Amino acid sequence: MTITDDDLAALRALDTPTICNALEIVAPERRISGFNRRPLVCPAAQQGPVVGFARTAMIQCAESSGKSAVEIRELRLRYYEYIEQGPQPGLAVIQDVEGPDRGIGAFWGEVQSNIHKALGCAGVITDGSVRDIEQLADGFFVLAGSVMPSHVWADIVAIGTPVSVAGMHVDPGDLVHADRHGCVVIPQEVAGDIPAAAAMIVRKEAVILEASRRPGFSAKDLERAFSDSDEIH
Repeated sequence: MTITDDDLAALRALDTPTICNALEIVAPERRISGFNRRPLVCPAAQQGPVVGFARTAMIQCAESSGKSAVEIRELRLRYYEYIEQGPQPGLAVIQDVEGPDRGIGAFWGEVQSNIHKALGCAGVITDGSVRDIEQLADGFFVLAGSVMPSHVWADIVAIGTPVSVAGMHVDPGDLVHADRHGCVVIPQEVAGDIPAAAAMIVRKEAVILEASRRPGFSAKDLERAFSDSDEIH
């Protein structure tokens, strides 16, 4: 399935809750899966939605990976090569494997956000932590498990592997949409159907919202509005 720039722009124009609503129509089997199951923090909440192709990795921060400085540098460079490759825009999806200590160290901050942005990455989704909030690269999207002051170890331990972030399973190359509300994996075979489904939902909701805003609104009015909304397909 080829995702075009127009497809990406259309998805980026929608917020993540609307994407989730549309997926209930075009991929109803996904109603209870594919999105984050635990809350994440969006430190630059004024930023709009982001959509991109997942570049996945795992990190650990509470303890050193035990690798030498040379091995750590080589693995980090392989990770950056991976970020640079593949369809654009990339979206880093990083699992912190520390369990109860998840997020004790921040892999993400001023330096990493600028490097990733320069390599074609639109943002990051992680259950780890972030820091340097005011110094993050301009326009770089961040959705993280927490905000913390130290990076501790922040060692990469796996690249290009399936990950689970805040209860959302992500495979390398998955199409992911995110905003301040959370994130969701979009099955690429239905990506082109989402804008039309979202537009229909907006039309159906508009009937109910318009009725609720009229003076003297009552439950009987709501019943009629539900009936009128049901006629919109």
